[in-house]
Amino acid sequence: MLRFENVGMRYGVGPEVLRDVSFALAPGSFHFLTGSSGAGKTTLLKLMYLALRPTRGLVHVFGQDVSMTPRTELPDLRQNIGVVFQDFRLINHLTAVENVALPLRVGGAKHVEIDSHVRELLSWVGLGERLDARPSTLSGGQQQRVAIARAVINRPRLLLADEPTGNVDDRIAVRLMYLFEELNKTGTTVVIATHNNALVEKFGHPILRLDDGELSVRRKLDTKETS
Repeated sequence: MLRFENVGMRYGVGPEVLRDVSFALAPGSFHFLTGSSGAGKTTLLKLMYLALRPTRGLVHVFGQDVSMTPRTELPDLRQNIGVVFQDFRLINHLTAVENVALPLRVGGAKHVEIDSHVRELLSWVGLGERLDARPSTLSGGQQQRVAIARAVINRPRLLLADEPTGNVDDRIAVRLMYLFEELNKTGTTVVIATHNNALVEKFGHPILRLDDGELSVRRKLDTKETS
């Protein structure tokens, strides 16, 4: 599914943001990505969704070596990746329904199928009464839920989410985690970057931990992280 081998990443002539990062994600796995601010989580996610290429090392996505893949072929790979961005990246002139429907329209789904699936998912995340609202009229938490619905609507092979529960209350956060787990049960590989240690501890999935650009794989949080 996804494999990193001794990956290093730097911007310009500055120090490496990531150093010798190696790990593999099996198809259908679920991992949390943790680490302090500035540890390199967002950079790692960008490498995973092909927004960046590493300055050294190998990145394999869906069996393809990204460094050897022509840029013209990257959009086809990205269609299998759902991303929840920290800044949402909703299209301002589209309604909630229209934003969420975009991946299905790109994939050629029928209008009736799109309409029913999108409305059902938005209702499930608590936005059933804001279907026709545009992003500028929604709160930060509501925009976040629209962004999550858009990322999962077409059941991508790989879902990456950068702080997806950062703008919602604890009740909605848990509900969104259940949504990610349901998607994972259908075969989607899931990586959730978060600072919310309570959620990490509650749901108990393996952890990719970044510390100053170096990565370790853990089964649970350290005692000092849960205190």
